Amino acid sequence: MRVLAAKAKLKYENDLIEKVAHGCVHGEETLLRILYYDCAPYQGVVKLPVSGEEKTFDANDGWVRNLSTRDYFAFRKGELKFRGFKPRKIPVAGRPLTDDDFKPDFEQKGVDMRIGLDMATFSERRSVDRVILLTGDTDCIPAMKHARKAGLQVALVNMPDHRLSGELLCHTDFLRAVSWPADAKVAKGP
Repeated sequence: MRVLAAKAKLKYENDLIEKVAHGCVHGEETLLRILYYDCAPYQGVVKLPVSGEEKTFDANDGWVRNLSTRDYFAFRKGELKFRGFKPRKIPVAGRPLTDDDFKPDFEQKGVDMRIGLDMATFSERRSVDRVILLTGDTDCIPAMKHARKAGLQVALVNMPDHRLSGELLCHTDFLRAVSWPADAKVAKGP
């Protein structure tokens, strides 16, 4: 959802997350819980690629705690790993390089596994009839297949201006079109 919000030039904040999540539930359905999967911002000290100076990442994770306290929300926290630096532009040549020619490379870990475990738990316990999933990640397919084999319906959310993978479409029971909230805030420039 973060990538789709950026593409739509919307400010990615907890109010937007909450409104979209509630917009995924139709009137005849009973909401059990909203499970939000993400990572807190990276915190740590790394060495810059050219100068070798130390850079401290100390982003505030207050938004995670805030989202976790909202009605029906459960935050499933993955881990953000620092994987080094990568060039901002390729090819990298023509002049002496500086630290500004590189950007940090982060990788989200453990989120797909948590989605899969939650879907498997719901499937085995039969505590829900339907799972509504907002993802574009084909790594969720095994969990979707498991849930459907266990008799759960899997609805895949389709956001505006987003094309879902054919692989995902093969393993869902139906698509659910969800729009951005009318009062969503526009993101400010870089």
